[in-house]
Amino acid sequence: MQVIKKQSGAAFKLKKGQKLKVIDPEGEQVSDMVLFNAKDRREKLSSGKTLDFEESILISTGNFLWSNRSNKMMELLEDTNGRNDFLLAPCSPETFEVMYDYEGYHPSCFENLYTNLEKFEIEPDDIPTAFNIFMNVQFDEKGKLSVDPPLSKAGDYVLFEAKIDLIVALTACAAEDSNNGSFKPIHYEILD
Repeated sequence: MQVIKKQSGAAFKLKKGQKLKVIDPEGEQVSDMVLFNAKDRREKLSSGKTLDFEESILISTGNFLWSNRSNKMMELLEDTNGRNDFLLAPCSPETFEVMYDYEGYHPSCFENLYTNLEKFEIEPDDIPTAFNIFMNVQFDEKGKLSVDPPLSKAGDYVLFEAKIDLIVALTACAAEDSNNGSFKPIHYEILD
């Protein structure tokens, strides 16, 4: 079991056929995930292709995560929470300036993704829109978005299977609104 401390991230390789279990150990904690083809980093997770091919804005058990080249990257085998999406980009320093009117440094998922991916020679501009695990974004009849507390309970998880060799980055999300005002760790396990 690997631990991602609150408001931080991790990046690692996952071989085709291996499984990744992303766990919310305490409940109400979002994790942002991005994927890259380990053999060609220009191929990466695509929110648009995933939404197109899965024909849903909510991605859960039985769905696939697709690349910008229309290839399957991961399959969701199990999902005890059932609420994951691509509706918001990873929080960044600008997120806290624009949306929170926050001045000064604030940890962000964007920073935690690119700093952990540096060892794989992946740069900030390469980071795609993340798959928001456990995130609970709602929208009204006019399409206005709201970020509600995650529905995940302690121990909820999503089990993925890699369809190609991957570079994976995960965060324990750093935005207050996404996590019901508090920050907690995310756990993950790689299973052969």
